[in-house]
Amino acid sequence: MERNLALEVVRVTEAAALSSARWMGMGNAQAPEQAAVDAMRRGFDAVSFSGSVVIGQGEQDEAPMLFVGERIGGGDGPELDVALTALEGPEIVAEGRANAMSAVAITTGGGFFRAPDTYLEKIAVGPRAKGAVDLRLSPAENLQQIADAMKCYAEDLTVVILDRPGHVELIRSVREAGARIKLIQDGDVSAAIATAFPESGVDVLMGVGGAQEGVLAAAALKCLGGDMQGRLRPRNDEELQRARQTGVKDIDRIFRIGDLAAGDDLMFAATGVTDGDLLRGVRFFGGGARTYSVVMRWRSGTTRFIEATHRFDRRPAY
Repeated sequence: MERNLALEVVRVTEAAALSSARWMGMGNAQAPEQAAVDAMRRGFDAVSFSGSVVIGQGEQDEAPMLFVGERIGGGDGPELDVALTALEGPEIVAEGRANAMSAVAITTGGGFFRAPDTYLEKIAVGPRAKGAVDLRLSPAENLQQIADAMKCYAEDLTVVILDRPGHVELIRSVREAGARIKLIQDGDVSAAIATAFPESGVDVLMGVGGAQEGVLAAAALKCLGGDMQGRLRPRNDEELQRARQTGVKDIDRIFRIGDLAAGDDLMFAATGVTDGDLLRGVRFFGGGARTYSVVMRWRSGTTRFIEATHRFDRRPAY
């Protein structure tokens, strides 16, 4: 596949972002997610490829659209696997907080880890610290290795952690190591990707978050030359069984970035819904809106930031 399909897919994430952003701060988490799913599903019909959803909105009995196993795309073109989140952070949008976005990753068949609906312990860094992370080590040891790779002190690092009761010990360890901490309530895909951009002010992502979100983050970081490791952390027997059904025999296996996302045609596209460390959110104005997106391709190593102006009088609003 020679063309950059992500440049076509970004129109899909723009559509989802535009539709969900209308609900920012309205206190309703379900409405922006449904709006994003509807717009994304319509958008995929115009993209020339044959896709299969491997990371989506849920299993077929849980989601009416963009469910795992659903066939999407215009029906012609290459056969590809798709990992997506129509809206990362419905609660973020409902409350008008930061780091909500719409994202899609695509690759050749079998390139994505078919992550079960459970949790994943993660550590993610940008290109400057590639090869310096190891989930077998303590947080302090990882931070020192990352600092050495980045030629700085551990005290210079900023670590993003989801604000969860289960992260109390992690937070304590990071503080003892001297690193700064940025706590977020949701949106760890955006936060993980932000580690690859020095201007974001974020150096490391640590902690437990969604396994399926981890695949999306890994896809973007792979394109950017960053690094990531993950280890499944099911909370109960049901989630453990889901992991077994995906073929995971060793539940303590450490997944490296290439285990989570691979393929010669790996691409990633995302559009901001609300302002975040990585992308600005949708800006509405009379008769239109402005969106801010990022498009990445592993094969060429290119990263494009796209600012688009949408005129609602020229075509139907998404």
